[in-house]
Amino acid sequence: MTDAAQRPAVPAGTRALLALAAVAVAFAAADTYVVVLALPDMMGSAGIPVDQLQRAAPIVSSFLLGYVAMLPMIGRIADLHGRVPVLVLAMVVFAVGSLVTALAYDLPSMVVGRFLQGVGGGALVPATLALVADLYPAERRGVPLGVVSAVQEAGSVLGPLLGAVVLAVGDWRAIFAVNLAVACVLAAALRQLAARHPGLLDASARALLAARRERAGGFDVVGLVLLLVAVTAAGLVVLRPSFVMRDLVWGEMFVPFVPAGRWLSPVGTVAMAAAVLLVVRLLTARRPLLDVRPWVRAAREADLVGSTFLAVALGGVILAFATADPKVQLFAEQGEWYLLGAALAAVCLVVHLRRAAAPLIPRGTLAALPASGALVVSFLVGAALIAAVVDIPLFARTTVHADSQLMAALVLVRFLVALPVGAVAGGWLTRAWGSGPTTALGMTLACGAFVLMSRWGLDALEQWHSTVVLVACGLGFGLALAPVNAAVLAFTATAVHGLSSALVVVARMVGMLVGISALTAVGLRRYYAVQDDFPGVREVCDGRSRCADYTLLLKEAGIAQETTVFAGAAVVAGVAALVALWVFRSAAPSKVREQARLGLPHG
Repeated sequence: MTDAAQRPAVPAGTRALLALAAVAVAFAAADTYVVVLALPDMMGSAGIPVDQLQRAAPIVSSFLLGYVAMLPMIGRIADLHGRVPVLVLAMVVFAVGSLVTALAYDLPSMVVGRFLQGVGGGALVPATLALVADLYPAERRGVPLGVVSAVQEAGSVLGPLLGAVVLAVGDWRAIFAVNLAVACVLAAALRQLAARHPGLLDASARALLAARRERAGGFDVVGLVLLLVAVTAAGLVVLRPSFVMRDLVWGEMFVPFVPAGRWLSPVGTVAMAAAVLLVVRLLTARRPLLDVRPWVRAAREADLVGSTFLAVALGGVILAFATADPKVQLFAEQGEWYLLGAALAAVCLVVHLRRAAAPLIPRGTLAALPASGALVVSFLVGAALIAAVVDIPLFARTTVHADSQLMAALVLVRFLVALPVGAVAGGWLTRAWGSGPTTALGMTLACGAFVLMSRWGLDALEQWHSTVVLVACGLGFGLALAPVNAAVLAFTATAVHGLSSALVVVARMVGMLVGISALTAVGLRRYYAVQDDFPGVREVCDGRSRCADYTLLLKEAGIAQETTVFAGAAVVAGVAALVALWVFRSAAPSKVREQARLGLPHG
């Protein structure tokens, strides 16, 4: 019998389901970057001056906080209650976050909306990766995992372009209105596809679908009315249409009870009361508009206490590093306290995991070396990757595009377009070579590219070979994405695939935060060391030539800083290649196939 005949058939609708999930992942990834172009306009709407960019940091960091801190719990819920229901829920949460952001009028409301978008967008990645593991045998996962990684990276390329197109015809709120519409369409399509092809669902998801069908019958008119009242009243509070506020009667509905606070007004009170009644209705009605009770139970079953400890630990790390100015700080001004809180939460988490009967991370989940090693490799990949994402545009701004932030950012496109190509190639090579050689090849390629970048000078980006270097660097990182995911999925049990995929993503994101701070700190030391070599030039700058000399010297200091960061990233990438060869040495294709036949996911 041929190998093709021995391959288990994938369920009907698999490709359509993965295509929808991949589109959702790409769209959420694009949203991570789309806010960059809209940020100045959002700051204006929140009353933040453009020259006080640091005050807008929560708009970005709140998305990252939701994306990372909630990921392990959502991954565990996907293990306990099915991948497809979590994908649908993720799109619903993303849609709600988009609606809140689109209606936001001040910084707190923007932060809440972006946090919800982060939670929804982050949940898509581990659920989709676990779905690939469910639908494909271990020896055939490489290419699908590569495709998922590719569309995720493609989203980062398309995000700024999408933002530019929308902003050309509308304001920043239109971006999030588009997010809302697309998220609702994707959620409906995923739910409809799952209903038509129950074979795509695991046992938990089928049980959830059966329970929903048993409760089907009447439509929750009361819940719909409460929802419409809450949304309409909230919209009026936020938008405050002038033709309504000018009316002598209806305008009084907007007058606050206290001097400050839009929500403490008659129309705001109606919105809040309707929202509270809607929540009560969803939790108590026999056939509610949206049955949230299974998800409340799912959160408890996924170890809510352990999830909270881990979320606090991750949140402390994120706030310590993500809210810092990488040009002048290792971490934020309150970073020591954030890290202290993270450390205490981590200690509580370890104690809890040892004592809990059903912990967030089941005992033995990462017992196999390729599984635990994948987290280390993912951390190192993230620490090196962020150097390219941040410092390539900075280098361009320092050298050839001093007057254009947009042109400096576009230099990074040469790197980003190669990432999806490398991700697909990495999935194909993983199937042939295994995780170790493929990851090592990718990180060695990235290491070599960083070494060349560390030798760049003032006119480097004007040379044709700079494009070759940037493309090679992007290909290298792309090659490393799929094999790391394949390794952790091959050497963990099916029951924890969602959790283990989430932990890999978390490791990479934390690596990016720690990496940019550590590498920038090293680069800043080099920057000031170079400046110390030309003291007194600024004080005697009394003529154009001397001022021009000083400007050139500043550029040299900036180039020294950024090339030092590239050199540090080369070291990190080289270490990642060596670690991958060691921890993935038992993840050869023959070993993976043997484990699949014997049903031994832990190796």
